[in-house]
Amino acid sequence: MAQPTRWLVDHVQVLPAAGAALDVASGNGRNALWLARRGLKTLAVDRDRHAVASLLESAARLALPLHAEVFDLEAETVSLGTAAYDVIVVVHYLHRPLFPAIKAAVRPGGVLVYETFTQAQAARGKPTNPAFLLRPGELRELVAPFKILFEREGDFEGKMLASVIAMRE
Repeated sequence: MAQPTRWLVDHVQVLPAAGAALDVASGNGRNALWLARRGLKTLAVDRDRHAVASLLESAARLALPLHAEVFDLEAETVSLGTAAYDVIVVVHYLHRPLFPAIKAAVRPGGVLVYETFTQAQAARGKPTNPAFLLRPGELRELVAPFKILFEREGDFEGKMLASVIAMRE
């Protein structure tokens, strides 16, 4: 089973010990499974039905509090709920129009964990499409007005990344 992203694991101290979690664009669910193993009631959403089916099988086999759904995050009107989650995790995914829905779905006092590629990644390989790459300092702007607890931007784990841990006050 794939390991969760280091950014998430390295900041476990700011994550809630209980509550509801959402893994956005979860893929095979490495981060969702980790959240559920910690006891968080976790929902994973992704557009890939095969990845969602595989994740559901893994969660059932491990008896984890995890549900997964096929979900089009790029539909014209997307809602992830209002103040529905104590933690939302987004890793290696960028769809700028989704940020209002993501921020609305975090409960007051809840945490957003976000990490994705910067424009500098294009020189190293995929992704290269500017729509999927952050400009320098852009992630900080996208998560505003959340309070940034931790952030970084640069070369990490062999990728050019921007990462934040931000709290909705």
